[in-house]
Amino acid sequence: MLKKIAFLTITSILFAGCASVPTENIEVSSVLKQVKAPSANNAGLYIYRSNSVVGGALKKDVWVDDECIGETARGTFFYHEVLGNMQHKVSTESEFSPNDLMIDTTAGNNYFVKQYIKPGLIVGGAGVKLVPESEGREAIADLKLGIKGTCSK
Repeated sequence: MLKKIAFLTITSILFAGCASVPTENIEVSSVLKQVKAPSANNAGLYIYRSNSVVGGALKKDVWVDDECIGETARGTFFYHEVLGNMQHKVSTESEFSPNDLMIDTTAGNNYFVKQYIKPGLIVGGAGVKLVPESEGREAIADLKLGIKGTCSK
């Protein structure tokens, strides 16, 4: 019985796996984790995916205003500046279609968008939601900064 449990545990770990994406060096990541004000007339977007094991084997694209920001994996974040005082669209891929979040920005402010994995019929999908700054700051403290510009689609 013990051998069966050990076998199942090891097999589960091997098949679970975790996706990874290229990340920036720690110095660049550390500067962005300080969450300073964005450039003049701009708003900052921190888009992150937690370290949750749910969907850990999946990579999901993220776009801002239809521009590829990058692929997320478990425990990564991106920082992207946009023009302030405008509405912007943050999108992520899902099983059948992109999921969009519209954000009305104010110049000088930072916004935190959490990407989360949700169950799908065939493969897990993803969604995005705006979270309070305090929650976002705490979340990115332990995450790695992804290298921008590569999406799968």
